[in-house]
Amino acid sequence: MASVHLSFCQLAGNRPPSHRSRRLPVRCADDRQALFNRIAPVYDNLNDLLSLGQHRVWKRMAVSWSGAKVGDNVLDLCCGSGDLAFLMSEKVGPTGKVIGLDFSKEQLLIAASRQHSRPKACYKNIKWVEGDALNLPFSDSYFDAVTIGYGLRNVVDKQKAMKEMYRVLRPGSKVSVLDFNKSTNPFTASFQEWVIDTVVVPAATGFGLAKEYRYLNSSIQEFLTGKELEKLALETGFSNARYFEVGGGLMGNLVATR
Repeated sequence: MASVHLSFCQLAGNRPPSHRSRRLPVRCADDRQALFNRIAPVYDNLNDLLSLGQHRVWKRMAVSWSGAKVGDNVLDLCCGSGDLAFLMSEKVGPTGKVIGLDFSKEQLLIAASRQHSRPKACYKNIKWVEGDALNLPFSDSYFDAVTIGYGLRNVVDKQKAMKEMYRVLRPGSKVSVLDFNKSTNPFTASFQEWVIDTVVVPAATGFGLAKEYRYLNSSIQEFLTGKELEKLALETGFSNARYFEVGGGLMGNLVATR
């Protein structure tokens, strides 16, 4: 079943919504931040409920594909409440460094609270930074690996976001991009839309968040296919790019090497 991740970067589409859906992406920056701050308290519980815990499997795959290793300096972009950042922390260990960057203060507060409540020594290596995915506050070739979960689909300028990730990565390092898969298979695409309409939105309604989750189908329809993501990465300058479908084709993961 599909996970219900929104995103914690700049949420907006680059094109008008598809005729298949009347759901409109949130476009005002202030509204976006208010939205993500509002869903923060129930975000993790909803993800577990609606994906039957499978989102944790997909996130571990994304971190594994990033190539992060002990002692590395890594970035989790659009980190939200910190799931990928914690997994990256376990990969790089106490001698490594992890930065989780997001634009939602409430999500970062939850991430920090989770960090303080967990006993693993490696989690002390995580630093939470409020920032913009399109203007990263880091120098060139600063990181050994970058992950971004459920964020690229919703940034205002996907090419600029990819360029920023390319810029801050060291040569030979990888970015791992996990998100909903925009399937070219009509059956998979229809099933994905059905799941969101009949499972995700009604469940979110129970938390008073129907409005916040209705946009998912339109954002997926406006996203790039796996082949298009590979092309975007190569055009950005990455030397290699490969896209993997996971979760029965409902999710996808782009792995690109600088």
